[in-house]
Amino acid sequence: MSEDIRLANGGWLVVADGAKALFLRNEGDKKFPNLEVFREEAQDNPPTREQAANRPGRFNDGPGAHRSALDDTDWHQLAEDRFARDLSDILYRQAHKQKFDEIVIVAAPAVLGEIRKNLHQEVADKVIAEIDKDLTNHPVHEIEKLVLHSQG
Repeated sequence: MSEDIRLANGGWLVVADGAKALFLRNEGDKKFPNLEVFREEAQDNPPTREQAANRPGRFNDGPGAHRSALDDTDWHQLAEDRFARDLSDILYRQAHKQKFDEIVIVAAPAVLGEIRKNLHQEVADKVIAEIDKDLTNHPVHEIEKLVLHSQG
């Protein structure tokens, strides 16, 4: 998956989907990484059908009885996008405090796109790798193996 990702001691690895993010720090070194979770962010984000209060609206197309349906708001997607923006803000604040020198971001493809779109330059300059996979429900040792141990 990632043969050349070598995260230095103290480097961060963030694993995220649209509702959960794990912040891991490499307590080992580039050759023998040892990831430890030091922060977790989560939000409750039920499916849109459980968040919507009404049926989709309708509007009149003009004279006569013909009416067209309007698309309903995708509340679930909006919440995922907001979570990704919030995550970008957290990373900016931590980078500004110089809490990390390098970072690897692993996120579900749509979430990674939203994070990337909102990432401040100060954080973007510290990103050494991005992986578009959802690994949030994997145990830490598997994340470590999948992301950092394929060096050989």
